[in-house]
Amino acid sequence: MSQVRIAVIGGSGLYEMENLTDIEQVDVQTPFGAPSDSIVVGTLEGERVAFLPRHGRGHRFMPTEVPYRANIYALKSLGVEHIISVSACGSMREDLAPLHVVIPDQFFDRTRQRPSTFFGEGLVVHVGLADPYCPDLSATLFEAAQQVGATVHRGGTFLCIEGPQFSTKAESRIYRQWGVDVIGMTALPEIRLAREAEICYACLALVTDYDVWHESEEPVTVEMVVANLMKNVATAKSIIRAAIPRVTRERQCDCAHALAAAIITARDAIRPETRAKLELLVGKYLD
Repeated sequence: MSQVRIAVIGGSGLYEMENLTDIEQVDVQTPFGAPSDSIVVGTLEGERVAFLPRHGRGHRFMPTEVPYRANIYALKSLGVEHIISVSACGSMREDLAPLHVVIPDQFFDRTRQRPSTFFGEGLVVHVGLADPYCPDLSATLFEAAQQVGATVHRGGTFLCIEGPQFSTKAESRIYRQWGVDVIGMTALPEIRLAREAEICYACLALVTDYDVWHESEEPVTVEMVVANLMKNVATAKSIIRAAIPRVTRERQCDCAHALAAAIITARDAIRPETRAKLELLVGKYLD
């Protein structure tokens, strides 16, 4: 199979995009187990694109159970350099209304039970995450969203909670005081792992509700989330189609060499089995 530069990670429907041709299903095994599902690769706007349903077909994995490391490693093994993440989220601001799209530039991590790095087992790596979302890919998504007429907001902080429960009203009020913009359950550790894999990562955060803080709106429910997410799917597909031809082939961002100065462990102290396990990620820096 030819190398795939661009991947989309999302929920139901995004591996069934219209105009996707030359489709093949790829099953990948990784040192971190199997990914959420088979990866669907097809041609869209003249580009080979990989689609991976984050929760698996039929929505089988709750946010904590998603095999994030396997997902990112599997995409890296296919040659992916750019990941477009599609995530449902709640709004923490009045002006970010349901059915709007937010392209965040920061995150705040409130998860507690998820492995958040590929490294360890004798290999210590500290990547920079000051600007966690790729600015170049985020700009591409913003331009594409404007092109298709979506109501889109550039920038903002994505608060990721553990779930699977929604927030209490007290939690929601406190989160708003922190100055976050949207809230969801699946941005982390996906974005951390993408940076460790030197993959550009940007997010289409699809606003489905006002969480539970809003006085005049009904508190968030699964029915509300699903109904608005389905409305947003068409918008997300349009943005993705418009974005694909815009994705650069020559990466100028820091994502492309995030590990260059991040490996702390002395080369001769790295265990052979650890090096073999992570060759895909660090091999070029250890030779």
